[in-house]
Amino acid sequence: MIRPFRALRPASGRAAEVLAPPYDVLSSAEARQRAQGKPWSFLHVSKAEIDLPPSTDPYDGAVYAKAADNLRRMIAAGVLIRDEKPCYYVYRLTWRGHAQTGLATVASLAAYEKNRIRKHELTTPAKEDDRVRQIEAVNAQTGPVMLAYPTSPEIDAMLARETGGAAAADVTAADGVRHQLWPVGDAAKIERLTQAVSALPALYIADGHHRAAAARRVANGRGGDGAAGYFLAVLFPQAEMTILDYNRVLRDLNGRTPEALLEELRQLYSVEPSGRAVRPDRTTDLGMYLDGRWYRLALRGDATDVLQDGDPISRLPITLLTRNIIEPIFGVIDPRTDKRIDFVGGGRGLEELERLVSSGAMVIAFALFPTQMHDLMAVADAGAIMPPKSTWFEPKLADGLVSHVLD
Repeated sequence: MIRPFRALRPASGRAAEVLAPPYDVLSSAEARQRAQGKPWSFLHVSKAEIDLPPSTDPYDGAVYAKAADNLRRMIAAGVLIRDEKPCYYVYRLTWRGHAQTGLATVASLAAYEKNRIRKHELTTPAKEDDRVRQIEAVNAQTGPVMLAYPTSPEIDAMLARETGGAAAADVTAADGVRHQLWPVGDAAKIERLTQAVSALPALYIADGHHRAAAARRVANGRGGDGAAGYFLAVLFPQAEMTILDYNRVLRDLNGRTPEALLEELRQLYSVEPSGRAVRPDRTTDLGMYLDGRWYRLALRGDATDVLQDGDPISRLPITLLTRNIIEPIFGVIDPRTDKRIDFVGGGRGLEELERLVSSGAMVIAFALFPTQMHDLMAVADAGAIMPPKSTWFEPKLADGLVSHVLD
């Protein structure tokens, strides 16, 4: 399912200058600000519109051409170098005292096609097109897909052994996440890791569905052979991965007063006011911020039978919110297109929910219990698709630490 590769990565001592947040977590304006005074930031590749006039459409052909120019410039300056022989790379993320140790590799698109690398989200053509154009322009995959692997003490132990010495790259980013990288070039170790991963029943895409789908399209256009038959990925043990809540905010109460809404909610939930922000601690609970006040909503006992349902989608926190509140009360049927609803990743905290409602930009906010890894894997195993914006993984992988050149 995987194989080693010759990574394009920062030269010794240059990682701090290069590492950047993933391309899809920053707006163009935010990326422009982040890269100010940082000529070697990978944002010049992943968000190349920052080097063009502010009015430039991020999907303009000039942006992809500029990305290619900037990548060539970084290589020519010796800021990025390519390993001479194929390696694996142990990649550790440490955030808020929690460490997760994974394996940077290239994963088989054939395994992806055969559903041994499993997905749980739909992709949108526009976002796929963007990644395809980026990959083709720079002739490399520069954003890794985050994969989860099922419990494997054998793989865990192999990765842990490689972290005993000094890391080749060790950078703490502006958001407090520490990124460490250890190359693994020993042939015997590479073979053991390859066999151990190949023996797993499946791998699971956690974050990066558009990157994987774009890699498949590029491979199909190139005949599916060689480097293009694999996509850049980092595999983490599922037990170490952290999914945060992915919350919902709405712009109106669908014709109801706050009092009428509370009365309607009490038909399915116990509704208790709270003097502080409410972070749910179980699947069937919600936090709600309305009219300057927090409430704790607990689904009533006779309404929780759905948790025993064999359908893994039915028992997701977002499914319960959608079926009980978002659709019947707010009339939002398609959250992908309905402008009355928006999504707030858990990395922004409950304070962001309060800010949005207090500012008048939104009228109500719901805080959800995070989707659990075992539920994500159950959905993928069933060949099902999660509702949009169901998972927010933290910490995020950096762009620029390893890239996969398609030669």
